[in-house]
Amino acid sequence: MTRPLRILLADDHQMFRDALRGLLASLPNVEVVAETDNGLDVVELAKAASPDIVCMDLGLPGMNGIEATRSLATACPAVKVIVVSAFVEKRYVLDAFDAGAVAYVTKIDAGNELLRAVEAVQCNQKYLSPRVATLLEGKLSEPPNIAQLGTREGRVLQLIGEGHTPAQIAELLQTSRSTVDVYLRNIMRKLDLPSIAALTRFAVDAAASLGADAEL
Repeated sequence: MTRPLRILLADDHQMFRDALRGLLASLPNVEVVAETDNGLDVVELAKAASPDIVCMDLGLPGMNGIEATRSLATACPAVKVIVVSAFVEKRYVLDAFDAGAVAYVTKIDAGNELLRAVEAVQCNQKYLSPRVATLLEGKLSEPPNIAQLGTREGRVLQLIGEGHTPAQIAELLQTSRSTVDVYLRNIMRKLDLPSIAALTRFAVDAAASLGADAEL
């Protein structure tokens, strides 16, 4: 007989956990092996119960769901996290995926959407409930890799993110405007950014990670 899919529920509302348990019982060969209402318990319970999936609320006491997901990814990397949260803001969704979650379902959609998320995760796929997918508009695609930029290209990207114009960058780098334009085209090509506007938006987000001590 195939081993049941083992699920841990982490939510601080008993009635909601009861509802999730009943919902998951409708899936064949699924077993809820542990429950907790505190984020601090997630890792230890996962080590003890060996779940395949954790259904994780974000508003947990003790340790919030983002940090619990991050800790779980380090301690039990094989365990997959489906976030089930009332929060629909982009920052929560992006932070959850950055911490290691593989699916995000809003509580208001947690019926059939959670079942779809479980099935997707079993197939090693990421999943967003439609409300979240519409919100993000593709922002969970693979992020551009800044590491592939050369030192000068990285510096140009940082300066764009700090609000400098190409002419100002040419002056700061003691080079020509045409050389800066070449850097910009190379950055856009390497990071697959379709326009200067897209490059500027990306640079604003990335500037802090480039560090103020990048070489001129």
